[in-house]
Amino acid sequence: MTISMYHASVPVFERTLKNLSAILDKARARAEERKIAANVLPESRLIADMFPLSRQVQIASDHAKGAVARLVGVDNPKYEDNEQTIEDLQARVAKTVAFVETFTAAQIDGSEERDIVLALSSGEIKFKGMDYLLEFALPNFYFHVVTAYAILRQNGVEIGKRDFLGITR
Repeated sequence: MTISMYHASVPVFERTLKNLSAILDKARARAEERKIAANVLPESRLIADMFPLSRQVQIASDHAKGAVARLVGVDNPKYEDNEQTIEDLQARVAKTVAFVETFTAAQIDGSEERDIVLALSSGEIKFKGMDYLLEFALPNFYFHVVTAYAILRQNGVEIGKRDFLGITR
């Protein structure tokens, strides 16, 4: 049995982003309960030289929408990166899920050999579709979602592995 590019991308991004939104909801509730200002958690970091929670969520959503857009061959929507509250971050996640969900298996399957070129500050990186998804987009996406989880956990939000994974089958 083989797995399609669609099933390795859209459902993975969709599920993980929805789990992230649920985690952010727990963070919002915890902040309200403890009377923490709305901008405190989004600006929290694991360590001084790492991005804050807000940037971790922004980058995770960028990898999800960017991966799907590149695999399909459409423009990657640009977001403002101006989220300052948990509610703002949840709105961004919801917008990303809505975008990712617009694509079908017929649009993504067959993109294994699509040429993907990324312009990074260090220079251009070229991939074939499958390598891009499995070796770049998904690992980066998960890195930033896990870091967002860790920031919230460090700040006392009562979340665990089940929250990260969501309901398992």
